[in-house]
Amino acid sequence: MLLIENIKLALSAIRVNKMRSFLTMLGIIIGISSVIAITSIGDSAKGAVSKEFEGYSANMYIMINWEMADDGIENNDLFYKEDLDALKERFPDQIKYVVPSSGSSSDTKIGRLKGKFDMTGVDANYFNYDVKNKIIYGRTINKSDVEGKKDVVVIDDKAAKFFFNKEDVVGKTIPVTLLGDNVDLTIVGVYKQEKSVFAGLDHSTSYTCYVPYTIAMYSDEGTQYINIYANEKMDQTKQAESFVEYLTKIKNEPKGFYRYETAESQLGMINNVLGILSIAIGAIAAISLLVGGIGIMNIMLVSVTERTREIGIRKSLGAQTNDILTQFLIEAMILSVIGGMIGTGIGIGIAAIGMTIAGVGVVINPMAILVAVTFSAVVGIFFGIFPARKAAKLDPIEALRYE
Repeated sequence: MLLIENIKLALSAIRVNKMRSFLTMLGIIIGISSVIAITSIGDSAKGAVSKEFEGYSANMYIMINWEMADDGIENNDLFYKEDLDALKERFPDQIKYVVPSSGSSSDTKIGRLKGKFDMTGVDANYFNYDVKNKIIYGRTINKSDVEGKKDVVVIDDKAAKFFFNKEDVVGKTIPVTLLGDNVDLTIVGVYKQEKSVFAGLDHSTSYTCYVPYTIAMYSDEGTQYINIYANEKMDQTKQAESFVEYLTKIKNEPKGFYRYETAESQLGMINNVLGILSIAIGAIAAISLLVGGIGIMNIMLVSVTERTREIGIRKSLGAQTNDILTQFLIEAMILSVIGGMIGTGIGIGIAAIGMTIAGVGVVINPMAILVAVTFSAVVGIFFGIFPARKAAKLDPIEALRYE
């Protein structure tokens, strides 16, 4: 019952001095809103990045470890078709797709329109594994294209609309320079890329297209990288280690000469960086909570001075030291909690608006909200102790004499 009475007294004191109470809470509001906004934006960014990697969990690259290539790279160190064939034969249930890294860029002119194509060499049925790109017209690169070294290409719908003013351009040709020769590539398919959070970051005027890897590199040419889609039901790290170990053995290279990089490891590194940034920026923003706490302590000290006579009256009527201490502690805590709640609302609003503009789904962590509000209450108690103790220790006779 006494607790409820103290809460009523605290709320009454806050209502009487609305502007002063708001200014007292301002530091807490700014601190909490900043922390909540940064935490939510960080979690939303992690969610967006994770979504980008969906479907690519079994994607990995195996490459030469340049740190061990002190004397340079020899031809035997590179990967060749027979190496890839041996790898597929050794791991038939684990390797679904493997291709040497190949490709080039070329300027093109179709009619009066000029542009640039970034050509990536792929093996047959590449689009069965690239889940972000979907064929909408025509077909993908097939086995016949690869084995026959056919001059065919799959382009994206944006390039089709730019050069031909329509999406269905199957059968049209685009002139490019490939391996030093002028080649007319016949369009056999048009793909559409799934909406990506990173799409807005790409301001280049080039278009990505896919060609058979056999026309993007010479028949006897080796490559430093190979792209693999492994068995998604198995541990990706263990699979990658097995592939690297086998290639190291058949290529007669020292241990560590080849290394791997999986989509899972890439996602982990990105999330780790985002997490560190969120913590660092959040810690800086949390400094304002300290400033807010000091503001509460200052205002509560002023409040004690203003209400000295009230404290004297309450003590003369039988109020105990603990009663006065509790009253002012509760008032400080309520100021902090209200500030924390307002700050939480503002923080969520900032995160929601920012992520909406960025085209990313907002992620709100309930635990972050709980911690923020709890922390604001702790700040109120911590910084309210000194003025509350000062009020509780006032001599009632001296307090009644105070003008």
